[in-house]
Amino acid sequence: MHYHDTDDKAYHRTLRGAAPAAVEAFTAFDQAVFGTEGALDAKTKELIAIAVAATTQCPYCMEAHAGGAKKAGASESEVAEAVMVAAALRAGGALTHGWLALKQYAEA
Repeated sequence: MHYHDTDDKAYHRTLRGAAPAAVEAFTAFDQAVFGTEGALDAKTKELIAIAVAATTQCPYCMEAHAGGAKKAGASESEVAEAVMVAAALRAGGALTHGWLALKQYAEA
C-alpha cells in the first residue's frame, strides 16, 4: 500500500457519501476562510496555509495551497520563507518540549 497517492482524492466522494452533513459543513467553513478576504488577503492566507501544511505534513493541503499561493501572486521566495518559518516553529516546539522532558526528569 502506498500512502498519499494523488488518486486518494477520489475517496472524498466516499467520505461525502458516508458523512454528508459533516463534509458539507467543513466545505462551507473552508470556503468562508479561503473564499473571502477580510483582514488578511488571499496571498497571506495561502502562505499561512503552506506553513501549517508543512507542520501538519499534509501533502494534499500543500498541493492546494502552494497552487493557491502562486495564483494569489506569491513568489517562490515567499513560499520558501513560509516553509522556513514553519520549520523554525516546529524545531522550537521540539526545543521547548525538551524543557518539559528535563522538568519531568528532575521531578522523577
